[in-house]
Amino acid sequence: MAHAEVPEMMLELGALLGADRVRRPTALEAAACETVVEPVNIEELAELVRRCEADRIALAPIGAARTLGRIRARPIQVGVSLLRMARVVAYEPEDMTVVAQAGLTLAALNQHLAVHRQQLPLDPPKPGLATLGATIGAAKSGPLRHSEGLVRDLLIGIEFVGRDGRTIRAGGRVVKNVAGYDLMKVLAGSFGTLGIITEVCFKVRPLAQLYFIATEPHDSIADAFAAAASLNDALPLSHLEATSAKVSGAFGHPGKFLVVAGLAGNEPERDYQKERISKILVRGVEFLDADRAIEVYQALRDCEFPDSAVVAELAVLPAALARCLSECGAEFRAHAGCGVAQIAAGGLSGAEQARRLVARWRGIARSAHGHLRVIAAAPALRDGLSCFDDPAPGALRLMRRLKAAFDPAGVFNPGCFVGGL
Repeated sequence: MAHAEVPEMMLELGALLGADRVRRPTALEAAACETVVEPVNIEELAELVRRCEADRIALAPIGAARTLGRIRARPIQVGVSLLRMARVVAYEPEDMTVVAQAGLTLAALNQHLAVHRQQLPLDPPKPGLATLGATIGAAKSGPLRHSEGLVRDLLIGIEFVGRDGRTIRAGGRVVKNVAGYDLMKVLAGSFGTLGIITEVCFKVRPLAQLYFIATEPHDSIADAFAAAASLNDALPLSHLEATSAKVSGAFGHPGKFLVVAGLAGNEPERDYQKERISKILVRGVEFLDADRAIEVYQALRDCEFPDSAVVAELAVLPAALARCLSECGAEFRAHAGCGVAQIAAGGLSGAEQARRLVARWRGIARSAHGHLRVIAAAPALRDGLSCFDDPAPGALRLMRRLKAAFDPAGVFNPGCFVGGL
């Protein structure tokens, strides 16, 4: 639908939901969608989906638009914001489970859980903006993936609105309930192409008594990753990062490759861990405790390369990560123990140069039997840029069958996923 037709569509959707819940996009939302709607309950969302299917209007959940707003070549027609569906539905501290609506942010949920010294240990950048639905839909994670796993590892129940406005549920509210488990994994990382997540159930974790960080700068990427591997082999780390020379400048070590390890526990565990680390890192280890440790962790978590022309996520075997990053020649923040890194480049002259750069990065990842996807690109560079790697032909056929079954009308975030789905 052309931009000139948007006001008429806004009037139609306003008649469906209420004029106060249909608006023009602001800031990053404008790169993700032409119109924003804000349903207040699942019934309204279901009716919206049915209307969009009938009229072949494309729609997608947008959260704070930090995912789709950074990769879509063109805005979707309708962006669905669930910020009016953002409450904790049920919380059982003794069972360590929580049920919440998808529009709730991670920061708000963890504030609620902190009363009982518990947390949902998912940490994508800027959790105050990251809704639960977006975190699942884009399979977002941060440094804590090293010890806590990915979003699908903590997810035990889900509800979403799919084809024909149907409400579909999988899993349950207890940890041992595995009904529909595979369906939850299908939705994690589906980027809104199969439906709109409305409610989720997670298992939560206790907060650690103490947390501290150990850092050590290195002159070469090889030395930094060797030190990181030694730490990973010796200790149960909460997280383990390595940063490139420019990124390390934000942590007081410009021009160095910095290793940052986070650890948690009680006082005897902390003392033992510091003693072990001092024997492993012998080139100038520094320990950070309390507020300073939290500040460094948050800076690592929120590292997003906002001024870069292209940002991508590289995933390979941990043993191959240092070589791949060296060959890419980009600035990076790496989850050194997981084989995953975010890499960034600037100064690109146009879309063709961006495509060549991503193709080169992707070739490096494939040489290590890994893959790479673009997570942000300047608007002028997105035409013809493939954000997702190409899966094996058999996997792509299966994805297309799933898309056809879940979304026969083709209205859920079309053209913005693997293989153009």
